Amino acid sequence: MFVKTEEQELLLESLRQLFKRDFPESYLAGIDNTPGGYAYDLAKALLDNGYTLLGVPEEFGGTPASVTTLCLVNEELGRQCTPYSSLNSSLTIGDMLAFGTEAQKKLVIDAVKETGIPPCALGITEPQAGSDDSAIASTYTRRNGKVYINGHKTFMSGAGKSPYGLVFAKNPNAPDPRKAISCWLVKMDLPGITMSELHKIGNHATPTYEVYFDEVEVEEDALVGKEGEGFFIIMKNFEPERLLISAGSLGNAEAVFEDAARYANQRIQFGKPIGSFQLIQEKITDMYLKIENMRNMIYSAAADIDEGKSARISSAMCKYYCARALFEVADDAMQVLGGIGYTNDHRVSRVWRDARANRIGGGTDEIMIHILGRQLLKQFG
Repeated sequence: MFVKTEEQELLLESLRQLFKRDFPESYLAGIDNTPGGYAYDLAKALLDNGYTLLGVPEEFGGTPASVTTLCLVNEELGRQCTPYSSLNSSLTIGDMLAFGTEAQKKLVIDAVKETGIPPCALGITEPQAGSDDSAIASTYTRRNGKVYINGHKTFMSGAGKSPYGLVFAKNPNAPDPRKAISCWLVKMDLPGITMSELHKIGNHATPTYEVYFDEVEVEEDALVGKEGEGFFIIMKNFEPERLLISAGSLGNAEAVFEDAARYANQRIQFGKPIGSFQLIQEKITDMYLKIENMRNMIYSAAADIDEGKSARISSAMCKYYCARALFEVADDAMQVLGGIGYTNDHRVSRVWRDARANRIGGGTDEIMIHILGRQLLKQFG
């Protein structure tokens, strides 16, 4: 059975107090309901209180932390129903710590230290390259000692807010197509970059963009990792991303479950609380079972990573199950709350809208099944 340490308990209690004091539900709902809203104040507060640089080595001003601890923090952020943009700094920072040069690491860490906003937006997805990352068509070419990037990225979350982008592009002259993709650290205000915001059903406080690169000039030292190993960087990013998304999903599920359970005790129909009716009790029970399954999966997978074990199967399993379970829990919570749950006045509606994206971003349900099925069958081949 997973048991939090005293240090982890104190860390989470401090985070809860921060939200209670400075960022109540009214603040988060206001950001979500404001066109172009972005949680700048929250990003800065998370930075000032030491959460943004958790997992970052002390030499860069961070605090070392296990993957389990990062999951606990993401779970609590999810329980507070924060925007997804509050959850993902550690992902791109992790990429830079793993693959960046010392100069690149300093650039990225210095950037996040200013505002707390995620320092890098991931530029992977393209109109014809979503689940199939190998179909990336953006290119980089060299001339006169410079590198020029051309292409079109889509669903590039945070591109208009983050100072840098991790842009994946293909060398059209690479002799081996399997080693054609490389990753470049690109300042998002360079000449030749234009973007437009996509308008989504949910996740309003996490802006997502179409981004166009037209002869965007960068130096050779913008290369992240080794040339031709961009696909490896993409794959390396996915395992922790899927686990941290799952932890946020768990927190969201806990929040709407608690809302539904309290409402079931308070709402009187036919002279008694609706929680006394078996059909409502069945929903509450099913929601709780899914939450416990989510928790057990996530912290088992986190322990695997902390112990140096492969998380290829466990992270994909978490992503697949937790994304679906959250949406089902949110849908049941909305049903328990009835009409009030369908209004913008209640956070259940926001979680319900936002949750649907978790079955797409970070790897679709179908890709998770493909990864799991292939890996599981290999064990019996």
